[in-house]
Amino acid sequence: LQQFSDTGSRKEHVKITSESKPGFLERLSETSGGMLMGLVTFLLSFYLLFTNEGRALRTAKSLDEGLSLVIPLDSIHSVSQQNEGRLVHLAGSLSTSKPLFDPSYGLSIQAVKLKRNVEMYQWVEYEDSTEYEENGEIKKETKYSYNTEWKSEVVNSRNFDREIGHKNPSAMAVESFTAVSPNVQVGSFVLSKGLVDKIDDFKQLSLSNLEDPHADVTRGGDYFYHSENPRRPEVGDLRVSFFYAGLSGDDPHLGSADKVTVIARQRGDQLVPYHTKSGDVLQILYPGDLSVEEVFQKEHESNTVKTWALRAAGWLAMFVGISLMTRIFYTLVDWFPVVRDLVNIGLKAFAFCVASSLSLLTISVGWLFYRPLWALLIGLLSVVPIVVAKSRVPPKKQQ
Repeated sequence: LQQFSDTGSRKEHVKITSESKPGFLERLSETSGGMLMGLVTFLLSFYLLFTNEGRALRTAKSLDEGLSLVIPLDSIHSVSQQNEGRLVHLAGSLSTSKPLFDPSYGLSIQAVKLKRNVEMYQWVEYEDSTEYEENGEIKKETKYSYNTEWKSEVVNSRNFDREIGHKNPSAMAVESFTAVSPNVQVGSFVLSKGLVDKIDDFKQLSLSNLEDPHADVTRGGDYFYHSENPRRPEVGDLRVSFFYAGLSGDDPHLGSADKVTVIARQRGDQLVPYHTKSGDVLQILYPGDLSVEEVFQKEHESNTVKTWALRAAGWLAMFVGISLMTRIFYTLVDWFPVVRDLVNIGLKAFAFCVASSLSLLTISVGWLFYRPLWALLIGLLSVVPIVVAKSRVPPKKQQ
């Protein structure tokens, strides 16, 4: 059943839907489906936690190997055959053979990457829902509101609850794209595609020194507008901005070329990936002029952050999986409010303790293949949540 209530403005309306409250067997069926999803999530958490430890330790060993083998180059303007096939460290300014162009807007820049970003003025739908129970039915009240905004992706108005009065064009007349220089160098060395991909610190390009490229295009600030009135745009109007990454030549307005630090394998005059004994690949690029120690310290820090983020994700997946698998106990008593609340708290505590213990055990197993002593210590720590949980259980009263 659906009921509509208009707020008096075509940009906002409310829809109320209602359905009968599900019975016990229906709720039990839904819980069974949730148990299956919980089991899948629970098993995936083991895989995530275990493989993450192997990845983290392999990466750490690869970085240590790289630090012990890397050779700082004395000069970036000459290629020494003595370093052929070896891991090298160098720092210098980026350079490209030709500037990047966008002939449609009369724009060029000496940089590694030039990105054209196109946005269209479109309707966007927002919804805010609340559920409540009334006369034995579950009602859902959804408030739909519409606003016009600049969006870089086409918003499909066919998916709106009410498309009439909020229709968007199906495509943009101008497309976004990113141009990449085919030949990027630091001194006499050519960077591999993997190293070029790491140059992604985009900055918006100022258009203040450019003229309007066409009669139907107007420049306003750092945007080109395809609009009759940029101050009052209409749905379907476009605005175009430009971003660059890796300035590769001295520019009177942007400054000198960007400097980067690279660690990779030398192959002739090319810098390519270095394969470590642990099976990882080293091809590192950072902005600025960094020493060997600073580069590897940043890599170790990045590895640590990634490891802990995946550990947290693995623990959360295990907690959610256990919660879904034990949800059936909540369903069995959900018609007793007091008992239901107590069971819910108990199940959450149970899921927290078991997820913590199993996560630590899985991590210790992952470490077992590389650092047995640390694995033993973590394994002992994994027992702590269970011991704490058992210590809080009151002893049975004597008969």
